[in-house]
Amino acid sequence: MKNLLILALLAGVLAGCSQGSPPAAVEAERPPERGAEILVPFKQDLKAALVAGLAEGPAAAISACNVEAPGIAAELSVNGVRVGRSSHKLRNPANGGPDWVTPLLDAYLADTSNRSPVTVTLDDGRSGYVEPIIAQPMCLTCHGEVLAPDIAERIAALYPEDQATGFAEGDLRGVFWVEYE
Repeated sequence: MKNLLILALLAGVLAGCSQGSPPAAVEAERPPERGAEILVPFKQDLKAALVAGLAEGPAAAISACNVEAPGIAAELSVNGVRVGRSSHKLRNPANGGPDWVTPLLDAYLADTSNRSPVTVTLDDGRSGYVEPIIAQPMCLTCHGEVLAPDIAERIAALYPEDQATGFAEGDLRGVFWVEYE
């Protein structure tokens, strides 16, 4: 009887893992500060590109996301570090993020009061870190519930499978993520 109970518990744990649960528990011994430090240049460079684009008009900001954002992520993904951003409503399918990000993104969506960064241990012993991206007023020009016709046209031309609209200020827009040693 005891062996059956153990087998049932083990089956439940394995089933949970195969359904996209986080790769490991949040780690108290690896504080989120390291992941946050690594993300600072990515967030700063991305914001600078978006602000510069918006200064030229929303169409230029769309181009910044389309051209500059992937380059910024690639430039900063060196020496065993990978950075990126992802969302539950993707504009660019290439921003899907690593598999370990999905359950953490789902957890933020399930508990809208939780916006704390999370650090996890990945299967290879490295660390993964996510922090939420909260929709700000400047985001809504291209990600809001109602878009100007020229913005909607430009997005449709660059991203025919776009799902990244319909957000309101304060909504979870997605996550920044980083993998590191």
